[in-house]
Amino acid sequence: MTEELGLRERKKRETRRRISDIATGLFCAHGFDNVTVADVARAADVSVNTVFNYFRTKEDLFFDRQEEIVEQAAAALGDRRPGETVVALFRRLFLEGLDRGAYQTGFHEGSEVWARTVRDSPALTARQEEIGRQAERRLAGALADETGAGPDDIAPRVAAAMIMSVQWQLVNEVVERKLAGETLEEMRRDVYAAARRAFDLLENGLGDYARKTSEPDASAGK
Repeated sequence: MTEELGLRERKKRETRRRISDIATGLFCAHGFDNVTVADVARAADVSVNTVFNYFRTKEDLFFDRQEEIVEQAAAALGDRRPGETVVALFRRLFLEGLDRGAYQTGFHEGSEVWARTVRDSPALTARQEEIGRQAERRLAGALADETGAGPDDIAPRVAAAMIMSVQWQLVNEVVERKLAGETLEEMRRDVYAAARRAFDLLENGLGDYARKTSEPDASAGK
Protein backbone atom coordinates (compact mmCIF):
# COMPACT_ATOMS: atom_id res chain seq x y z
CA MET A 1 0.00 0.00 0.00
CA THR A 2 2.85 2.39 0.89
CA GLU A 3 4.60 1.69 -2.42
CA GLU A 4 1.33 2.18 -4.30
CA LEU A 5 0.72 5.53 -2.60
CA GLY A 6 4.31 6.57 -3.30
CA LEU A 7 3.99 5.69 -6.97
CA ARG A 8 0.68 7.52 -7.20
CA GLU A 9 2.17 10.63 -5.62
CA ARG A 10 5.16 10.57 -7.97
CA LYS A 11 2.86 10.27 -10.97
CA LYS A 12 0.82 13.23 -9.73
CA ARG A 13 3.98 15.34 -9.32
CA GLU A 14 5.18 14.34 -12.78
CA THR A 15 1.81 15.21 -14.32
CA ARG A 16 1.76 18.56 -12.53
CA ARG A 17 5.27 19.40 -13.70
CA ARG A 18 4.51 18.32 -17.29
CA ILE A 19 1.39 20.49 -17.46
CA SER A 20 3.28 23.46 -16.00
CA ASP A 21 6.23 23.04 -18.37
CA ILE A 22 3.93 22.89 -21.38
CA ALA A 23 1.99 25.92 -20.16
CA THR A 24 5.15 27.94 -19.56
CA GLY A 25 6.40 27.13 -23.04
CA LEU A 26 3.13 28.31 -24.56
CA PHE A 27 3.04 31.47 -22.44
CA CYS A 28 6.62 32.41 -23.35
CA ALA A 29 6.05 31.72 -27.04
CA HIS A 30 2.67 33.40 -27.46
CA GLY A 31 2.16 35.64 -24.44
CA PHE A 32 0.34 34.79 -21.22
CA ASP A 33 -2.82 36.69 -22.13
CA ASN A 34 -3.02 35.05 -25.56
CA VAL A 35 -3.07 31.48 -24.25
CA THR A 36 -6.12 29.99 -22.56
CA VAL A 37 -6.30 27.16 -20.05
CA ALA A 38 -8.09 25.19 -22.76
CA ASP A 39 -5.04 25.70 -25.01
CA VAL A 40 -2.80 24.34 -22.26
CA ALA A 41 -5.09 21.35 -21.65
CA ARG A 42 -5.17 20.53 -25.34
CA ALA A 43 -1.37 20.71 -25.67
CA ALA A 44 -0.91 18.57 -22.54
CA ASP A 45 -3.55 16.08 -23.72
CA VAL A 46 -5.62 16.45 -20.54
CA SER A 47 -9.00 17.97 -19.74
CA VAL A 48 -9.47 21.52 -18.50
CA ASN A 49 -10.80 20.05 -15.24
CA THR A 50 -7.56 18.12 -14.83
CA VAL A 51 -5.56 21.32 -15.20
CA PHE A 52 -7.63 22.98 -12.48
CA ASN A 53 -7.25 19.91 -10.27
CA TYR A 54 -3.54 20.72 -10.15
CA PHE A 55 -3.59 24.52 -10.43
CA ARG A 56 -6.14 26.85 -8.84
CA THR A 57 -5.57 29.69 -11.31
CA LYS A 58 -4.02 30.30 -14.69
CA GLU A 59 -1.24 32.34 -13.01
CA ASP A 60 -0.34 29.28 -10.91
CA LEU A 61 0.54 27.47 -14.13
CA PHE A 62 3.31 30.00 -14.74
CA PHE A 63 4.43 30.49 -11.13
CA ASP A 64 4.30 26.80 -10.26
CA ARG A 65 7.15 27.17 -7.74
CA GLN A 66 5.74 30.15 -5.89
CA GLU A 67 5.45 28.34 -2.55
CA GLU A 68 9.12 27.41 -2.75
CA ILE A 69 10.05 31.01 -3.61
CA VAL A 70 8.03 32.42 -0.71
CA GLU A 71 9.75 30.09 1.77
CA GLN A 72 13.23 30.20 0.26
CA ALA A 73 14.71 33.24 2.00
CA ALA A 74 13.29 32.33 5.41
CA ALA A 75 14.49 28.76 5.09
CA ALA A 76 17.98 29.98 4.16
CA LEU A 77 18.50 31.33 7.68
CA GLY A 78 19.22 27.78 8.77
CA ASP A 79 22.19 27.71 6.37
CA ARG A 80 24.17 30.34 8.27
CA ARG A 81 27.66 29.35 9.24
CA PRO A 82 28.93 29.92 12.80
CA GLY A 83 29.26 33.68 13.33
CA GLU A 84 27.72 34.51 9.95
CA THR A 85 25.36 37.49 9.89
CA VAL A 86 22.17 37.52 7.89
CA VAL A 87 23.64 39.98 5.36
CA ALA A 88 26.78 37.88 4.96
CA LEU A 89 24.56 34.84 4.43
CA PHE A 90 22.56 36.40 1.59
CA ARG A 91 25.71 37.88 0.03
CA ARG A 92 27.25 34.40 -0.03
CA LEU A 93 24.12 32.73 -1.35
CA PHE A 94 23.67 35.30 -4.11
CA LEU A 95 27.29 35.06 -5.28
CA GLU A 96 27.10 31.25 -5.18
CA GLY A 97 23.90 31.52 -7.21
CA LEU A 98 25.71 33.59 -9.82
CA ASP A 99 28.44 30.96 -9.97
CA ARG A 100 26.01 28.20 -10.86
CA GLY A 101 23.56 30.30 -12.91
CA ALA A 102 20.69 29.80 -10.46
CA TYR A 103 17.27 30.92 -11.67
CA GLN A 104 16.89 33.14 -8.57
CA THR A 105 19.67 35.43 -9.84
CA GLY A 106 18.45 35.83 -13.41
CA PHE A 107 22.04 35.10 -14.47
CA HIS A 108 21.23 32.30 -16.89
CA GLU A 109 20.23 31.86 -20.50
CA GLY A 110 16.56 32.58 -21.15
CA SER A 111 15.96 34.84 -18.16
CA GLU A 112 15.01 37.67 -20.50
CA VAL A 113 12.28 35.52 -22.10
CA TRP A 114 10.74 34.85 -18.70
CA ALA A 115 10.99 38.54 -17.74
CA ARG A 116 9.44 39.72 -20.98
CA THR A 117 6.54 37.32 -20.55
CA VAL A 118 5.86 38.68 -17.06
CA ARG A 119 6.19 42.32 -18.10
CA ASP A 120 3.79 41.89 -21.01
CA SER A 121 1.05 40.58 -18.70
CA PRO A 122 -0.52 42.76 -15.96
CA ALA A 123 -1.81 39.59 -14.28
CA LEU A 124 1.66 38.01 -14.08
CA THR A 125 3.24 41.29 -12.98
CA ALA A 126 0.73 41.58 -10.14
CA ARG A 127 1.29 37.97 -9.09
CA GLN A 128 5.08 38.38 -9.12
CA GLU A 129 4.80 41.44 -6.90
CA GLU A 130 2.52 39.58 -4.49
CA ILE A 131 4.96 36.65 -4.31
CA GLY A 132 7.71 39.15 -3.47
CA ARG A 133 5.62 40.67 -0.68
CA GLN A 134 4.83 37.25 0.74
CA ALA A 135 8.51 36.26 0.70
CA GLU A 136 9.44 39.49 2.46
CA ARG A 137 6.80 38.99 5.17
CA ARG A 138 7.90 35.38 5.63
CA LEU A 139 11.55 36.43 6.01
CA ALA A 140 10.59 39.17 8.48
CA GLY A 141 8.71 36.63 10.57
CA ALA A 142 11.65 34.23 10.54
CA LEU A 143 14.05 37.03 11.54
CA ALA A 144 11.74 38.03 14.38
CA ASP A 145 11.69 34.43 15.61
CA GLU A 146 15.47 34.14 15.33
CA THR A 147 16.14 37.34 17.26
CA GLY A 148 13.26 37.18 19.71
CA ALA A 149 11.93 40.50 18.46
CA GLY A 150 8.57 41.64 19.76
CA PRO A 151 5.63 42.61 17.54
CA ASP A 152 6.45 46.31 17.91
CA ASP A 153 10.09 45.87 16.87
CA ILE A 154 10.45 47.20 13.33
CA ALA A 155 13.98 45.82 12.83
CA PRO A 156 13.02 42.42 11.35
CA ARG A 157 10.63 44.05 8.87
CA VAL A 158 13.18 46.66 7.81
CA ALA A 159 15.94 44.07 7.50
CA ALA A 160 13.75 41.78 5.40
CA ALA A 161 12.67 44.66 3.16
CA MET A 162 16.27 45.74 2.59
CA ILE A 163 17.55 42.23 1.86
CA MET A 164 14.77 41.42 -0.57
CA SER A 165 15.09 44.81 -2.26
CA VAL A 166 18.84 44.40 -2.81
CA GLN A 167 18.31 40.98 -4.36
CA TRP A 168 15.49 42.24 -6.56
CA GLN A 169 17.56 45.18 -7.81
CA LEU A 170 20.46 42.89 -8.67
CA VAL A 171 18.25 40.43 -10.54
CA ASN A 172 16.54 43.29 -12.36
CA GLU A 173 19.92 44.68 -13.41
CA VAL A 174 20.87 41.34 -14.94
CA VAL A 175 17.54 40.97 -16.74
CA GLU A 176 17.61 44.52 -18.10
CA ARG A 177 21.01 43.91 -19.63
CA LYS A 178 19.89 40.60 -21.05
CA LEU A 179 16.87 42.31 -22.59
CA ALA A 180 19.23 44.88 -24.09
CA GLY A 181 21.10 42.08 -25.85
CA GLU A 182 24.17 41.58 -23.65
CA THR A 183 25.54 38.09 -23.16
CA LEU A 184 26.27 36.61 -19.75
CA GLU A 185 30.01 36.81 -20.40
CA GLU A 186 29.82 40.46 -21.42
CA MET A 187 28.13 41.42 -18.18
CA ARG A 188 29.76 38.90 -15.84
CA ARG A 189 32.38 41.19 -14.28
CA ASP A 190 29.91 44.04 -13.77
CA VAL A 191 27.28 41.75 -12.27
CA TYR A 192 29.65 40.36 -9.65
CA ALA A 193 30.96 43.85 -8.86
CA ALA A 194 27.41 45.18 -8.50
CA ALA A 195 26.48 42.35 -6.15
CA ARG A 196 29.47 43.01 -3.91
CA ARG A 197 28.78 46.76 -3.93
CA ALA A 198 25.10 46.29 -3.12
CA PHE A 199 25.76 43.98 -0.19
CA ASP A 200 28.54 46.28 1.05
CA LEU A 201 25.97 49.08 1.25
CA LEU A 202 23.54 46.78 3.01
CA GLU A 203 26.14 45.55 5.48
CA ASN A 204 27.77 48.89 6.29
CA GLY A 205 24.82 51.24 5.88
CA LEU A 206 24.53 54.20 3.55
CA GLY A 207 26.69 56.34 5.84
CA ASP A 208 28.21 59.16 3.83
CA TYR A 209 26.74 57.99 0.55
CA ALA A 210 25.48 60.93 -1.57
CA ARG A 211 26.53 63.54 1.00
CA LYS A 212 26.28 67.03 -0.45
CA THR A 213 29.81 68.37 -0.22
CA SER A 214 29.36 71.98 -1.28
CA GLU A 215 26.92 74.50 -2.72
CA PRO A 216 26.94 74.66 -6.53
CA ASP A 217 29.01 77.49 -7.95
CA ALA A 218 26.52 80.13 -9.06
CA SER A 219 29.03 81.48 -11.55
CA ALA A 220 29.56 78.15 -13.26
CA GLY A 221 28.70 78.17 -16.94
CA LYS A 222 28.74 81.99 -17.22
